[in-house]
Amino acid sequence: MTKKAPSISIVIRAYNEGQHLGQLLQGIAAQHLKDSEIILVDSGSTDNTVAIAEEYGARVVHIRPQDFSFGYSLNRGLAACRGRLVVIASAHVYPIYPDWLETLLQPFSDPQVACTYGKQRGMESSQYSEIRLFHQWFPDGQPAAQEHPFCNNANAAIRRELWEKNPYDESLPGLEDLEWAHRLMLQGYSVRYVPDAEIIHVHRETPAGIYRRYLREGMAFKRIFPAEHFHLRDMVRLSFSNVRADWKAAAREKKLSRHWKDIVWFRLMQFWGTYQGYRSSGPLTWQLKQRFYYPTAHLPAVDGNISRKVEPIAYNK
Repeated sequence: MTKKAPSISIVIRAYNEGQHLGQLLQGIAAQHLKDSEIILVDSGSTDNTVAIAEEYGARVVHIRPQDFSFGYSLNRGLAACRGRLVVIASAHVYPIYPDWLETLLQPFSDPQVACTYGKQRGMESSQYSEIRLFHQWFPDGQPAAQEHPFCNNANAAIRRELWEKNPYDESLPGLEDLEWAHRLMLQGYSVRYVPDAEIIHVHRETPAGIYRRYLREGMAFKRIFPAEHFHLRDMVRLSFSNVRADWKAAAREKKLSRHWKDIVWFRLMQFWGTYQGYRSSGPLTWQLKQRFYYPTAHLPAVDGNISRKVEPIAYNK
């Protein structure tokens, strides 16, 4: 007898995420929406990542580390899915509320929606500038369709039938989510931001790690939007303006003495990596430039929260 397909599938990409994966899986177990399956795509973990996933009933898809790309791992995970809608999550995120899944999936009642993505927030231990980026990229507010393809596969959902006709680009070093959304928007579909589908994103990157992340994304941007340029003067100007904006925000919040130095190196690594990425490899729209790069003058305090009439998940730390 064929087992009934779940209403949704959840794909998680992981490599040595034993420290964080359990909290995500605990958050999934606490969701109101129970009819789901979990697919973990593991690229050669040597810690207890796979054991934790199996303990929570996840199916594990193994890939070789040398075969990894963000697009390849997603394509392998999606090929194993049975749900009509697929939620994609990083292994080092966890949902705040038990209605995360149903909230993220709600816009799919519109047949033209190809992709949704939810709000991301950092932790007290996150880099100050990254917390500011999360507020800039994932603002509070109402769900909204958008005219640009920005989205983020750390906390997103797509239609599996659209992926079957449009698999992720396995050759990109990053931004496979942006490229996929861009392709689907050209076909007439839309992307929807869902701020109430909120997760905590745990990033504890070194300066070298931040440089590598933005190097990859710069290379990917140039591949996706080949007519675009990012000059040395852009790197200097944007580094300076973002450091200044972050310093002003940190001063207002009485956090400047603690964060002034990490603000400098975060922004320098962000834009130096972007510059080198562009050199190593479109038309990038002004809307996307604003979303990714330019500081927003009036962001809320980084530790401010929007209250909801939903009790948050009580995690076992």
